[in-house]
Amino acid sequence: MNEPAENRLGCSRTPEPDIRLRKGHHVDGTRGGDNENHQGDLEPVLEASVLSSHHKKSSEEQECSDEASQEDEGFMGMSPLLQAHHAMERMEEFVCKVWEGRWRVIPHDVLPDWLKDNDFLLHGHRPPMPSFRACFKSIFRIHTETGNIWTHLLGCVFFLCLGIFYMFRPNISFVAPLQEKVVFGLFFLGAILCLSFSWLFHTVYCHSEVLIMGSFVPWLYYSFYCNPQPCFIYLIVICVLGIAAIIVSQWDMFATPQYRGVRAGVFLGLGLSGIIPTLHYVISEGFLKAATIGQIGWLMLMASLYITGAALYAARIPERFFPGKCDIWFHSHQLFHIFVVAGAFVHFHGVSNLQEFRFMIGGGCSEEDAL
Repeated sequence: MNEPAENRLGCSRTPEPDIRLRKGHHVDGTRGGDNENHQGDLEPVLEASVLSSHHKKSSEEQECSDEASQEDEGFMGMSPLLQAHHAMERMEEFVCKVWEGRWRVIPHDVLPDWLKDNDFLLHGHRPPMPSFRACFKSIFRIHTETGNIWTHLLGCVFFLCLGIFYMFRPNISFVAPLQEKVVFGLFFLGAILCLSFSWLFHTVYCHSEVLIMGSFVPWLYYSFYCNPQPCFIYLIVICVLGIAAIIVSQWDMFATPQYRGVRAGVFLGLGLSGIIPTLHYVISEGFLKAATIGQIGWLMLMASLYITGAALYAARIPERFFPGKCDIWFHSHQLFHIFVVAGAFVHFHGVSNLQEFRFMIGGGCSEEDAL
């Protein structure tokens, strides 16, 4: 396969016709001074020279074609062991580049199957990372997961700081400090765990079921403050549904892209499970009291934000209508994360109002408060 440089150069250049004239002849076939007499003698020489040149050109083109064909078939002609050796060398070179932080984003069509999730995000994907260190270093690079990581990373830090501030409030601000701090602690624990799992999952390639379960606890506690029995029943039902949703979402069979709708449906089903206790409260207390004292408006806004985010995620909007335009920013998964953080904050605002109302009227329960 390794030929001398002269042969390679000879194949690469286009040979020109080599027409040699006899001494004293010009290109137009004349001899200086005697054009007509010797023109007939020159024509056979020219024809022979041109034919020889064309024959030489054809042989060189054939040699170049044979050499190119041999080069194309060179890799396929190697033994399997040699092919594996070359493949390992290329893989080692790629891993070294990634390890040193010199990797580049790649298009969707060259991703391995286990990293393909959204067919409408065409460019800007991370390649497979060789270590956790490389994954965490990629947080500060721009790619399709950048927005997914930072939306819930910042949300996690926000709720962590808010939870620390709220849990260290003086006991005088609560009617039953221990019980109420436990209730709010479960909410903050659910929010922090959900957001932490999410940004870690998007970093190291989980789930909002934990957040939904934690969100229901303070609202049920304050709404059914004087009726612990329905509060306890609803908490058990929601916890069972939440655990079932976590199991389904973690099952490998449902982790593939074709089951994306099923995962979103499970999420929606868990979120909509709060409709029954809400209707129970509205029917028992009346719509006006539920809308003012019960903070149903904030609860419905939270549900709307969760449902909207899940619907955008399941339908792949807006990248479905603008393929390749939302690869880095504002694709459906990022919008879903933003709606989840907004919904959690709206829910916290609503249950904080419930806690302040309970503090204003005291911890007693009259007979009229029994549902």
